[in-house]
Amino acid sequence: MDHDLLHIQGKPYVLVPLHEYRMLTGAAEEKEANLPQEILDAVYIGEQHPIKTLRKHRGMTQGDLAHSAGLSRPYLTEIETGKKDGSVNAIKAIAEALQVNTGLLV
Repeated sequence: MDHDLLHIQGKPYVLVPLHEYRMLTGAAEEKEANLPQEILDAVYIGEQHPIKTLRKHRGMTQGDLAHSAGLSRPYLTEIETGKKDGSVNAIKAIAEALQVNTGLLV
């Protein structure tokens, strides 16, 4: 493994590729999720909410996911846009509908 050493404010940091970082941290939810590398990268980078990333990957509309999770579409929209965190039960239901571990959604 070839890594870059960076110094930020006098402290050394090692720059490693994202997939290697995930392997080093032993992210169990990824193994269970059985998702493509590019989807896991998108979830970790966080340019959009992980629920939205995973919903689109599964080919679901907000209405589809809301129905599968037993939630209203407006409530799901508020979670995806960050206006609401979503209850524990809602996140569990969404994770089940998306077939992923809840840890991947938060």
